[in-house]
Amino acid sequence: MTDLSKTLQLSASGMQAQANRIRHISENIANADTPGYHRKSISFEAEMLAGRMTGAVQTGNVELDQRELSQIFDPGHPMADETGHYDGSNVDLVVEIADAREAQRSYEANLKMFDQARQMSKSLLELLRR
Repeated sequence: MTDLSKTLQLSASGMQAQANRIRHISENIANADTPGYHRKSISFEAEMLAGRMTGAVQTGNVELDQRELSQIFDPGHPMADETGHYDGSNVDLVVEIADAREAQRSYEANLKMFDQARQMSKSLLELLRR
């Protein structure tokens, strides 16, 4: 039964990591029009316990995308310089939507694995009751 509970734990860690990823993607989309905003991204790391890999995943540090910010021409904008340009953001909505779909599908795959392990555990308990 420990293998089933470990499967539940691993699936839950995957869902938590993807939920964090979706949260940062949402922040990027919400700030796509914010002047000077740098896109945030996170990485996934293998979880270690007493120097051993557990198989679970966790999110790493939040990193800011260092690509150049887009230059927007709007002479009437309060942040515009003498040439009429100001720094936009470096968020690409197409990339963010693609990342969100990938994170959603990964979350759903972990959820299916979690549900399958839960159903197997329930079936095992029913067999043991007989």
